[in-house]
Amino acid sequence: MFPQIPNNPEINIPAGDSNTESNNFAGSVENFIQGEIFADIFPDMPELKPKKSLKKEHEELLSRLPEFRVIRSSRRKRTLHAYRQNGVIEIHIPDRLSRRQEFEVIPEMIDLVLKRENRLRKSDDALLDLSDLLLAEYLPEFNERPISVTWRVMRERWGSCTTVDKTIRISERLNTAPDYALRYVLFHELIHLRIAGHGDDFHELLARYPEKDRAEAFLEGYEAGSAGSPEEILELPPI
Repeated sequence: MFPQIPNNPEINIPAGDSNTESNNFAGSVENFIQGEIFADIFPDMPELKPKKSLKKEHEELLSRLPEFRVIRSSRRKRTLHAYRQNGVIEIHIPDRLSRRQEFEVIPEMIDLVLKRENRLRKSDDALLDLSDLLLAEYLPEFNERPISVTWRVMRERWGSCTTVDKTIRISERLNTAPDYALRYVLFHELIHLRIAGHGDDFHELLARYPEKDRAEAFLEGYEAGSAGSPEEILELPPI
């Protein structure tokens, strides 16, 4: 049932002879009364938001995902491949996918790669244990021991060591790298526990690492994605 409206509602119109002001005021009162009448019938509706453009969706997608690139192939028909190559996640998709379909599969493929990397990820404690093994095997004369060995986000270096406080940091980029490459960088930093510089005495100790040349070749090329991370594959449903 509609609410009752007084027979003679008193409406005070502001003083003035302007018809425009009177009409505007009367219109606002009418809208107010209609709002009261239909308030129970038509509840407040959420404000409609304009549909985002494809370009805007793409920009938002880029802002919240790790670095990636999409590679289209006319030869690829039903499968999507994703893996990390030189620090960037590469997503290979069939050329027939629309731009909107591409935006829909990108987060899923990146998630597959990140989940796999998390399964392989080593902890800080694992780094400390590996340090003890390397010291015992290649630097048995060292009494120095690291206070801490931690993963860090490092783009310009593979690792660093503060000789004074005996702390070591290893680049996150090596977390899923081949074991021989990680061991080499960690061994390099362990030597800095005693020797701060890179003189002859440092390189003489570094040469004890048996896979030194192989590790240096890997680090120079930085092929952690293709060499250390197999492809994640997703098959498309029929279209």
